[in-house]
Order: sequence, then structure tokens, then C-alpha cells
Amino acid sequence: MQEMTNSNISEISKEKCFCKNEFAPLKKVLTAPPLHMQIDEAINETQKFYIRENIDRVEARRQYRYFIQVLQEKGVKVIELPVKKSLPEQVFTRDTGFVIGGKLFISSMAENIRKGETAILKKWLKDHNIYYRQLPSKMEGGDIIVEEDTLWIGMSDRTSHQTIKSLKKELPDYTINTVELDSNVLHLDCVFNTVDRDTAIVYPPAINPDSYRLLRSKFDLIEVTSDEQFHMGPNVLSIGNKTVISLPENKQLNRKLRSSGFHVREIPFSEIIKSGGSFRCCTLPLVRK
Repeated sequence: MQEMTNSNISEISKEKCFCKNEFAPLKKVLTAPPLHMQIDEAINETQKFYIRENIDRVEARRQYRYFIQVLQEKGVKVIELPVKKSLPEQVFTRDTGFVIGGKLFISSMAENIRKGETAILKKWLKDHNIYYRQLPSKMEGGDIIVEEDTLWIGMSDRTSHQTIKSLKKELPDYTINTVELDSNVLHLDCVFNTVDRDTAIVYPPAINPDSYRLLRSKFDLIEVTSDEQFHMGPNVLSIGNKTVISLPENKQLNRKLRSSGFHVREIPFSEIIKSGGSFRCCTLPLVRK
């Protein structure tokens, strides 16, 4: 991992990247337009379901553009990474990296089809003088939920015990809780996501009972149905001030969020979720504060 001086950390924390949770006002985010999005080989259960129907790329681009427009209207600075035709999953920028406090980590991608995505991210970071740490073995941003001085890390096929040990050494002041997931779950944020300090969305059947009991002791849990989980219900994006971007299809979840005091902005994303990710997956927050 790259070494950083205290002055560098301070600079990044104040100006370049800083995120202490998943729900503070979103100020700056990295995205990638779905110009070449398609399912060439199914690498998760959602893609297996949609591989014959595949993705309407024209509609996917339209939906993405509307999503970006809403973010910009809310005062979010949106930075788009360059995209390559050989990287059809590049729209899911969250998987390629994550910010914890003032430190940015680059993921080590598990699937060969996605490994080229981190090279593009690294080049952009170097061009903008943003320091980063490269994770030594597989871990993806979809498995990382940041909650102040606590991290929730999903134990999926995309994240290894070895990398969790490395992260613990790198972040000695953080409490790290692992969440055991069913083998068919792509990432933690497909079944669990925090939306404020006390509230989280969860799909209990996909989480180990001991892990679920721990989550229940820490949060007021809004549970989603199996249909809502299939439609990426937990993968909402919080943009601050209890405002959440969610899919219109997940009506029960959206009602529960509103009854809990959240403002829900419903945005169509039906084409992009066919590849196994939604609003959270399509954003790599650099600054929340």
C-alpha cells in the first residue's frame, strides 16, 4: 500500500476525499456512464436471470443521465471516469474503491472481466494528485459499509479474510465487524445498507443469524422482501439530510422509508439493475460532509 505522510492525510481529508459514513451530505462522487454496458458472461445471479433479455443500452444511458441530473440538482459534483468498450461493468464504480475517513483504498477485483476498471481509476487519481492505498488481495467496495469509527464488511466471494486482516492493520482505530453472507449474494450492499446513524435496510434471509442479531442490536432495521432484494432494494443511495434515491418498483420499502422520516426520490433504473447493481453501486463517493 502507498505510504502517506500526516500532512498528505490532512490535505486529502480537507479537500480531496473524506467519508465517515454512508449518509452525510454527498458533495463529490465518481461515476462512469454505461456506454458499453451489456452481459457478455454472467458473473452473478442477477445477470444469469437477465442474460437472454440483456440490457437496452439506449435506455440504460437515459436512466443514468437522469440519475446524474438529479445528483447535480442536489449540489453534488459528479466526475465521470473515461470508459472502455472492453469493460462492460464499469458503471459500478463503487466496487473499484472506497473512502474511509480521509483514506482512499483501491479494490482488488475478483473477476477477470472487471480487473481493468481499477487501472482507469488509478490513472485518474494520479492525474489529480490523490493518494491511494492498493489492497493486496481481493476485496470490493460493495462489501464495505462505513459507519463513523466502525466498518461493516461483507464476507462474500469477492472479499477475502486476508484483505480484512490487512485493513485492520491499516485502520487500528476502527472496529471491524464482518457480516457472513449467503454464497449467492454478490456484495454486502445488495442485502444491507445504512441510511442514517440509527437506521439500516436489510434482507435477513441472506445474512448469517449471528450477523443479523448483531445488526439488529445496532440499528432499527427496515426489512425488504425477496422481490425487493432481487430489485436491489437495499442498494439505495443516501445523498444527505435523510434524502434517499430508490427504485420506484420497491413500493413497500419506499413507504417504510417515508414513514421513518426519509424523503425518497424515486428514479427509474430498470436496465442498469439487470447487471446486478443499483444507485449505490454506480457511485464512488469522494467527499461526504
